[in-house]
Amino acid sequence: MDYDALAAELRKVRENVAGVTDTVIAASDGIPILTDVAKNVEPSHISALAAADLGIARQAAEVVGLGALRQTVVFGSEGYMAVYSISRTALMVVLGDKGLNLGRLLHETRPAIERIGSIMTP
Repeated sequence: MDYDALAAELRKVRENVAGVTDTVIAASDGIPILTDVAKNVEPSHISALAAADLGIARQAAEVVGLGALRQTVVFGSEGYMAVYSISRTALMVVLGDKGLNLGRLLHETRPAIERIGSIMTP
């Protein structure tokens, strides 16, 4: 796997979207694969929470007939956590502050997820 290419994709998201503070690529079981986080963020905790969040949202989407889950977003009073399905085995987490531009995030992450999926596929 090309970790430099993955790191470049995480950097692009952070640089191109105002308000992004941290990014993580993790396995769907919650194990971090690659992180770009601040010192006060524990990647293993974020990865585990994101995997649980994505798993529940995936089940909800399937049960109510919404099709394959693409993302879930947690809206907090101090910021956001967006979790994206890369594949059945991987996910990406983007954390953002109150100034996060959600429209720009959606615009930037769709092609980034496709590129990341290609990089991760052997």
